[in-house]
Amino acid sequence: MQRSPLTRPSLLFQIRDAENKQAWNQFVDIYAPLIHRFACRSGLQDADAADLTQEVLQSVHGAIGRLDYDPQRGTFRSWLFTVARNHIKNFLKRQSRHPRGTGDTQIKRVLEDQPVGTDDLEARWENDYEQRLFHWAADKIRQDFQPQTWRAFWQTAVAGQSARE
Repeated sequence: MQRSPLTRPSLLFQIRDAENKQAWNQFVDIYAPLIHRFACRSGLQDADAADLTQEVLQSVHGAIGRLDYDPQRGTFRSWLFTVARNHIKNFLKRQSRHPRGTGDTQIKRVLEDQPVGTDDLEARWENDYEQRLFHWAADKIRQDFQPQTWRAFWQTAVAGQSARE
């Protein structure tokens, strides 16, 4: 399986500067939906997933200056996956003190800290990243095309429809 593209080192360097709003906006545009979706897939409700996404982004903000990024040791996304997964585990453990009685086995598995499925979670994380990056890039170039041209491209190249349809 081909690995998805690495997070641009230049973006990681730029977000070390907390005042670089453009870099942070780009980072948040790419990664916040990924974190949010991961949290929802882990059993969190939408509002809780939104709060958790903010917590993860705050953790990144606080740690990015100390992060010694070396792609040979691991990807940034793997590190971010671990940060997000740990935040989810901690959130669910806090919630378990006041259970809501959902009976969700996915939550139970995370709470029990079973290593089973970690590879599946990370593979899903990578797939979600690729989808998010594609949609982010598509949004950036969409304005360069006429609406009819864009629709034709989207319907044939993305939605898989034939040109006749």
